[in-house]
Amino acid sequence: MRSLRTGLSLATLVTSLAMLFTAPAAQAADTPLRDLATAKGKVMGTAVTGSKLTGTYGDIAGAQFNSLTPGNAMKWGSVEPTRGSFNWTEADQIVAFAEAHGQQVRGHTLVWHSQNPGWLTNGTWTPAQLSTLLNDHIATEVGRYKGRLAAWDVVNEPFNEDGTYRSTLWYNGLGSGYIAQALTAARAADPAAKLYINDYNVEGVNAKSTALYNLVKSLKEQGVPIDGVGLQAHLILGQVPSTLQQNIQRFADLGVDVAITELDIRMALPADSAKLAQQKADYKAVTAACVAVTRCVNLTVWGFTDSDSWVDSTFPGYGAATPYDANYAPKPAYYGIAEALGGTSTPPPTGACSAAYGVQSQWNTGFTGNVTISCSGASLSSWKVTWTYGAGQQITQAWNATCTQSGAAVSCGNASYNGTVADGGSVSFGLNASWSGSNPVPTVTLG
Repeated sequence: MRSLRTGLSLATLVTSLAMLFTAPAAQAADTPLRDLATAKGKVMGTAVTGSKLTGTYGDIAGAQFNSLTPGNAMKWGSVEPTRGSFNWTEADQIVAFAEAHGQQVRGHTLVWHSQNPGWLTNGTWTPAQLSTLLNDHIATEVGRYKGRLAAWDVVNEPFNEDGTYRSTLWYNGLGSGYIAQALTAARAADPAAKLYINDYNVEGVNAKSTALYNLVKSLKEQGVPIDGVGLQAHLILGQVPSTLQQNIQRFADLGVDVAITELDIRMALPADSAKLAQQKADYKAVTAACVAVTRCVNLTVWGFTDSDSWVDSTFPGYGAATPYDANYAPKPAYYGIAEALGGTSTPPPTGACSAAYGVQSQWNTGFTGNVTISCSGASLSSWKVTWTYGAGQQITQAWNATCTQSGAAVSCGNASYNGTVADGGSVSFGLNASWSGSNPVPTVTLG
């Protein structure tokens, strides 16, 4: 990419800056991921936000995946924010959507140290009281969806990195036996659902995954109901563990299923073609490791679009972690998954959509700018452009777009009525801004 810079006499300058863009997401591959996975004896899943299950987001979630995980809707703090007062709205919405689209639901999560309601974490409980709370919560939530959910992440993140038990409300109050208690309660509430223990940084063979291995082995020897382990797989670009397939296999050899439950692969921003190519290779490697082991039954991405990812807000400076970009267009990572599942797909054209920034008029203290988004060989259902001003310019007004500015960084997204850009079409928006000293034209990024 390059940018044009100019002085005070600027009247009208335009710079078109294109980035890789792709065809409509609904036509991302010859065969949807869910069908490719089914042909391999696997289930392809995604975490979802219930309120977004409409429009393009809903279309992709329904067409590409045959398993849904509620990202937050089934966590204790969401379903019982006040003791004895329940809110099942979003959880019910996700289950209903899945059933309407022939999808499984993976319940997430029953017993965790995080995202619990304040009344629970701030309470003072005897072991007997804590045990009753645990049993009652599992009976209530699992019982509500009895026969409708394929699996539950019953216990989430029980270990520290060195393989010792994490200090939590549950471990401190009930000891390590809380894990067997939770699994037993879940089995009683729904005998048909598969029961999992889920954790992160357990993808390769290490101290933490070995602690999980030993726990599962012990639980099985004791006759405690345990059907599988979940490897979250929140990975960093270029850091897929070399022992991933070996680790999956050793759990399978214990007689339990394995699921990749929360896969995303984050990169230092900004994304570029080299990073996206590495991300494709990483997604392909993780998928291939699951395909290679019969008992690796489910591969779930933790949100399929960058606009619904937790990464950007949790890991500053990182992002672009999912298989689809923020405009719901499939990234190279999508094709990495498809290829590992045995699919063939034709990547869509590159450089198909671009953004052009121009200064229409300028006066002593201000100027009027215009940005045009145009497509040739692809189409958009929504759009966002970003840029960074280089000389202290400040937007004072914008029309036909919603713009925000933080320091020098500007982000503008489509209005409710002009998100669609047809193949061969374009949309524009305008802005007024102040300047002082100089008014260089910024580099604009679409996506």
